[in-house]
Amino acid sequence: MSAQAAAVPIGFHRALAPEETARGNFYALLARLIHAAPDNALLHTIAHSPALEPDGDRQLALAWAELVAASSVMDADAASEEHDALFATMGKAAVSRYAGFYAGATAVAHPRVRIRADLVALGLAPRSDATEPEDHFTALFEAMRVLVAGGAGREAASLAEQHRFFEAHVAPAAPGFFAALGSAEASNYYRKVAALGAAFMALERQSFSLE
Repeated sequence: MSAQAAAVPIGFHRALAPEETARGNFYALLARLIHAAPDNALLHTIAHSPALEPDGDRQLALAWAELVAASSVMDADAASEEHDALFATMGKAAVSRYAGFYAGATAVAHPRVRIRADLVALGLAPRSDATEPEDHFTALFEAMRVLVAGGAGREAASLAEQHRFFEAHVAPAAPGFFAALGSAEASNYYRKVAALGAAFMALERQSFSLE
């Protein structure tokens, strides 16, 4: 894997190779920004994060640079208003945060059933206090973060296990989600988030194909 480390602290429990730390950081950051608008502390952290190395993935480096720049002029209140306009409007949200919406969910074969089964098999059964369904992108990206980086006393999963979960549950839906997020009328700051997510998903898929 070739993503470089973004300086967003998420408290890994053990030392990881820099590339794996970077991957875990990106998954954690995407999960956090989808779950809720960034507060001033997170905006400050992103705004003061270093650029990615120029010899890495060009699209990811550009998307990261644009998110860093946007974070330097964004404030938490405006970010909260935008997040609400995109995800929390009354009735149907402007942008769905559920993978099933983009992966063709049906009442008979909803992705949540398959995701739940795979999480249990991987020892990642949802917590009893979890508020998001398993196909919420916050939950999916947090699951990928744990598979990549480990946590709470568990080691990282093998690349084969990471690849299987990614291809089964993330790859079929994440590109559609980030495309919808980037093109939404209310999207301003989150257009930069969408570009970062799309570039990272493309890099993940390409990197897994080379393993």
